[in-house]
Amino acid sequence: MNGHHGATVGPLLLVPLVVFWVYLAAALRERDAGRGGWSHWRTASFGTGTALLAVAVLVPGHDLVGHMWRHLLVGMLAPLGLVLGAPGTLALRVLDRRRGRALVRALRHPVARVVAHPVTGLLLTAGGLYALHLTPLYRASLDHPPLHTLVLAHFLASGYLFTWAIAGPDPGPHRPAVPVRLVVLGVSVAAHAALAQLMYAGLVDTAAPVAQTRTAATLMYYVGDLAELLLALAVLVTWRPARVHPGVRSAQLTSRPA
Repeated sequence: MNGHHGATVGPLLLVPLVVFWVYLAAALRERDAGRGGWSHWRTASFGTGTALLAVAVLVPGHDLVGHMWRHLLVGMLAPLGLVLGAPGTLALRVLDRRRGRALVRALRHPVARVVAHPVTGLLLTAGGLYALHLTPLYRASLDHPPLHTLVLAHFLASGYLFTWAIAGPDPGPHRPAVPVRLVVLGVSVAAHAALAQLMYAGLVDTAAPVAQTRTAATLMYYVGDLAELLLALAVLVTWRPARVHPGVRSAQLTSRPA
């Protein structure tokens, strides 16, 4: 397993580097004459996300603790940086009108509304985590490196989708109200905490020594909470409550029965 890890680090490390290079090229294009520029904070956020993906690739070992660090980096921490980098908005600004309109139409499709719902993201992230640790899938991923890569790809895609549905600045289907999104996020916190406690109590078959299992469970509990706290802060910071026009408010008040 360690030999396989060393052989795949190089190619996998290129992926986040290439992704950031493409994003940076688009951001720099926005600084050309006649364009409005692009936020340095967005660029830094996306760069942080790709850097965390690179760190996940470099995490040594295939034991449970290493697996947990990779899950937290790939599935929770890196997606937050990537999503807050608003790559969709940047893409719409650099694409030509025909491709931009096609992307907007795709986002307005009814299927996109279902896929982009926070509950869908919750089912994919938390459901995938429970399926990994409460079925033989985790043991199988230890013996089959391609399966392990697919598991990480699932965590990255589902983590990005969930983060985007909760606090993404990019355009997309109409999202539920902020209180609803915060409730879904609270359910995610509870789901992660429950699995971490089951793991710590030894009720989950981890194929690892007790001390290692408890370390991994502790990471899931505390680092997972930190990632979801940061996501909640992102929701609140970007929340813009709808303003009611004074005339509309006055009409609403006068229409109420005495």
